[in-house]
Amino acid sequence: MTDPSLRESAVRLYDDFTHEHRDRRTLLREMTALAGSAAAAEALIAAIGASPAAAAITAPDDRRLLTQTVRATAAGKSSIAYLARPKAGGRKLGTVMVIHENRGLNDHIRDVARRIALAGFRAVAPDFLAPWGGTPADEDKARDMIAKVDYDLVIAQGLAILAEAKRGPETSGKGGVIGFCWGGALVNRLAVAGGKAIDAAVAYYGPAPAPAEAAKVEAPMLLHYAGKDARVAQTGEPWVAALKAAGKRVESFTYPGVDHAFNNDTSVERYDKAAADLAWGRSIAFLHKYLDA
Repeated sequence: MTDPSLRESAVRLYDDFTHEHRDRRTLLREMTALAGSAAAAEALIAAIGASPAAAAITAPDDRRLLTQTVRATAAGKSSIAYLARPKAGGRKLGTVMVIHENRGLNDHIRDVARRIALAGFRAVAPDFLAPWGGTPADEDKARDMIAKVDYDLVIAQGLAILAEAKRGPETSGKGGVIGFCWGGALVNRLAVAGGKAIDAAVAYYGPAPAPAEAAKVEAPMLLHYAGKDARVAQTGEPWVAALKAAGKRVESFTYPGVDHAFNNDTSVERYDKAAADLAWGRSIAFLHKYLDA
């Protein structure tokens, strides 16, 4: 997409669709008016949206890892989680819960969990749509389902899954959370609700709670924001200020010139490798600092 003004307008339209729960017909009509034809509109949507067919950075059968999908019960309801950990033993590992975007637990988030594992952690990526049947293949349906979840249940399941995952003789006994978009927002909510049960929290471009909730946070926090993401900045800036005013351990970085979801390498137009690599390096160092034995 070479026209910067067209790109900016297209990204804003797509964000309205994904985060304000507009229907796809409205999105296509508005994109067609912007792009000049239905074919060009579909191409724009495909370039901005995450591609389920995009290649994984870490292969599902990577020989350095052990992976499995576990079905169980958490907070009294069905739970599903994808687990990944290094095959090589020899030291106790911190546990990191990887929280998906508003598309649910998909191949991209499984890929992120494997990257976390290769960085030296035990990764657990829950499907927070499990109590409602699990993440569907249709991303639009997944977003609709996410919009209707019971957040009290989601938070209870998140804390229960993390508590269970960080038990065991092979773990450091410490557990952190990392989340993206909807998952970044949930990281903030878990930090408010979890008290000392969370040892580190990393949120990527997640809408924030009310600043008054900052006093409840116990976990050290690392917050990543996109410079062009005005929607999230409206809540993120007051949240960071409130955490600092309350004397909380918080680091915050804003990456200029990048869009919301800049870490998602399956979105051609949103992904920014330089910002993603910088944020990832900071995240891994932060998690090791607080989760290693």
